[in-house]
Amino acid sequence: MKEIKSILQLYNSLKTSGEKCAIAQVVRVEESSYRREGARMLVFESGVFEGGISGGCLEGDALQRSQIAILKQQPSIVTYDTSKENEIGVGLGCNGVIDVLISPISENSATLEMLQKCVSDRGEHIIATVTALNADIDTIPLGRSFYYDKDAASLEDCQHNGLRNFLQDKIQDVLENKKSRTYHFEEEGIKASVFIELIPPQFHLAIYGDNYDVYPMLEMARVLDWDISLTGNIQKLKKEKLQSVKHLYPKDSEERPTIDERTAIILMAHDYKTDYANLQQLIKSPAPYIASLGPRKRFDKMIGEFKANGVEFSEEELKRVYAPCGLEIGANTPEEIAMSLFSELLSVFSGNTGGMLREKVGPIHERV
Repeated sequence: MKEIKSILQLYNSLKTSGEKCAIAQVVRVEESSYRREGARMLVFESGVFEGGISGGCLEGDALQRSQIAILKQQPSIVTYDTSKENEIGVGLGCNGVIDVLISPISENSATLEMLQKCVSDRGEHIIATVTALNADIDTIPLGRSFYYDKDAASLEDCQHNGLRNFLQDKIQDVLENKKSRTYHFEEEGIKASVFIELIPPQFHLAIYGDNYDVYPMLEMARVLDWDISLTGNIQKLKKEKLQSVKHLYPKDSEERPTIDERTAIILMAHDYKTDYANLQQLIKSPAPYIASLGPRKRFDKMIGEFKANGVEFSEEELKRVYAPCGLEIGANTPEEIAMSLFSELLSVFSGNTGGMLREKVGPIHERV
């Protein structure tokens, strides 16, 4: 989401200049690649660009090809095979095959409007893009994107009935599995590949605390472009340190952050009674990650007190509480603790366990 926001920011800053632009997007990856499907870069004809499709080894060539696409006003697919000795990017960390769709942005293009929809509300979004086609068809040209309206359960502006019905069925698979994927459509001699991209909402960090050690947490979340909520004694904190906080909740207010399945909670009041009360309330939320700062002994005391008061947590609820929290990296300072904690919560959200990649058996990224 951060990349999409940066692309939109650049586009909005230059759109009145009259300068033409194109979007280069990774739509297929085989084997190893620094970026995965969905990575984008916006390129203007002057060479100004935002975003990225690799770790830097492909951007220069993609920029030139984007400028050619802008000049011709024709979309194209470029395949980079970085496993070959004479290919761009060899020796620079990539060792795979990457398909990049380069699409000029015309006055009639709705691509950037679709991306704006994705950042305008907190929800899941689907964009389906035609990435391969065996014939010239006006209703489904190469590079054409369609936005899926979840409320109406409809693929907007898709005029080809067969493709629309096919994609609406496959979109349900993407929504259920929470994974973007390319599907292949064939009907009456027409063959098309379509990349159905799931764009999830931003991650949300909900901090319950008001001591100086919240500052590194806020800074880490800002760098990652997370939505941030903070509940505590706001008067104790430096106003200039709270610029990235989207929602502030005084600890005595009844209003509290909205917690969803993309929310990570950090209980760091450093006050036993406050953390106790917050945990009792928040463990019933859908948040998949609840961090409780402090030693195991402190958390065990809480659980014992809950039981003594007749409050029992289910095994599933307790699995979502990380106490002590963070990965074991030898963290001591507030900044190191923030890094340890964010490493753990990212591993939880991605369904991984954390650990050293050199010990991992198999590829880093899941192969489709």
